[in-house]
Amino acid sequence: MRYSKLFCPTIKEVPKEAEIASHQLMLRAGLVRKISSGIYSYLPLGLRVLKKFENIVREELNKAGCQEVLFPAIIPADLWLESGRWEKYGKELLRIKDRNNKEFCFGPTHEEVVTDLIRKNIKSYKQLPLILYQIQNKFRDEIRPRFGIMRSREFGMKDAYSFHETEECLDKTYKAMIKTYCRIFERCGLNFKIVQADSGSIGGNVSAEFMVTANTGEDAIIECSSCSYTANIEAAELAAPEDSELETPVIEYSEVHTPDLKTVKQTAAFFKVSEKYFIKTLIYLADQKPVAVLIRGSDSINEIKLRKALNCEYLNLADDETVQKVTGAPAGFAGPVNLNFDMIIIADYSIKASNSFYTGANKKDYHLKNVVIKRDFKPGKYVDIRNAKESDPCSKCTDGHYRLIRGIEAGHVFQLGKKYSEAMSASFLDSSGKEKIMTMGCYGIGTGRTVAAAIEQNYDSNGIIWPLSLAPYHVDIILTNKKEPVLTSFAEKLYQLLIDENIEVIFDDRDESAGKKFKDAELIGFPVQLIIGRKLKDDGLVEMKIRSTNKVYLIPEENILKKIRQVLSNES
Repeated sequence: MRYSKLFCPTIKEVPKEAEIASHQLMLRAGLVRKISSGIYSYLPLGLRVLKKFENIVREELNKAGCQEVLFPAIIPADLWLESGRWEKYGKELLRIKDRNNKEFCFGPTHEEVVTDLIRKNIKSYKQLPLILYQIQNKFRDEIRPRFGIMRSREFGMKDAYSFHETEECLDKTYKAMIKTYCRIFERCGLNFKIVQADSGSIGGNVSAEFMVTANTGEDAIIECSSCSYTANIEAAELAAPEDSELETPVIEYSEVHTPDLKTVKQTAAFFKVSEKYFIKTLIYLADQKPVAVLIRGSDSINEIKLRKALNCEYLNLADDETVQKVTGAPAGFAGPVNLNFDMIIIADYSIKASNSFYTGANKKDYHLKNVVIKRDFKPGKYVDIRNAKESDPCSKCTDGHYRLIRGIEAGHVFQLGKKYSEAMSASFLDSSGKEKIMTMGCYGIGTGRTVAAAIEQNYDSNGIIWPLSLAPYHVDIILTNKKEPVLTSFAEKLYQLLIDENIEVIFDDRDESAGKKFKDAELIGFPVQLIIGRKLKDDGLVEMKIRSTNKVYLIPEENILKKIRQVLSNES
């Protein structure tokens, strides 16, 4: 490719809208452009990178026995109504109507579509197991699109779906797909972790995320300092404390006037004590029924854990009117003592391990001090409902403690079980002729997210440092002076030689200064720069610069092809 013909509008300054490195660099390097909030166009170099990743995904999935299909992006509402997700999915689902007033959605995921296909075409156990996959754009109406293509509304995804006779067969495929995913991310040169995860709205009881580690990652990952336990913070488990009899303080609880002090931080400062000595009482609506949830003031609620503990479908913080009704006080003054409403009180394990707390008094502008569990109130049950923190003891071993790292979710695999196949009657006849419901698995990779994650792991102050497997072009020939016939002639011959050798090469033949060409080469991140300049004219030497190390080699012109092959072989 001649750079003079390339559509690659680079930007010198960092765009104000871009918060993280990958967003900044993809805009500055001319890889993408925003068309609307959370919606981006891929430009030629960005698309080359994306297609390279997609091809890696295809190669590894095809090796694993998967078959590629392409489903429609627009899905009829009937299928989502059948699965029960039309109302449950929420406002992220983009609902549309055609000219006949028939409802559809722009698919955020395709479980319903693939299940419908399989139930109509697979009838016998002899046709199982089966794994189908597609690479396609999805749409989720994110409430706050950010970080460029990392958290966009329209995004590329590879989603695969497997169908099985038994749970044992699903488990075997699930483990095989984890190995396939490892090969995909390893081929991209990425550092990643496999972490225990929550299945969210997709469903199933077993799932794992592939997290590309990065300081700017929006996901928090918990890992043990001693054993191999690793989990997304949403799924990180905390051990129940051992039962022990705590000494009950003699002093009775008392009311303290705390005018306008609604937050734990404000009230802790007023009492001059740590926030961990407070019980936060949060009123939730679990399937529209009020529930009091207790947690230490220094901790935060994990709503995913809470939803599971309450076994509810819908979970929301109660509005101010409901809080006033069930506690008798405005929001900010709720407490577990003398709640004037018949409802469940659920407490985090950490409450059980201590005694004597500060709480809201269920009375405007008042709090209680010296509140004692069992004596002054009794939770209905204790469960793990808080987010894990740095230094928490590991729930899986006796020696380890948790440490916190950041990551970017690039892939997610699920054992769906029969959630969709039961709802949509996807059945088959087993070897004895008996009709059975299929068991399903689901396996996703964010294609654009992975490209952005690769940048988050591979950049410096000058620009992107692409792994060879993803680089838009491997070699950049930089002609420093087009007015020198000797240099121009050599650059043209070298360009043609590399094309003939099937080496991915771009020839910077623009009427720009050498400085501009060098800056663009660093910004875009071509792995190898071949500088055709004064060294060639004076000494017959080509300067070769390696982007990943910044090392510069002086190569005799007759040895340049051999050296390029050697460098590209080592880079890969």
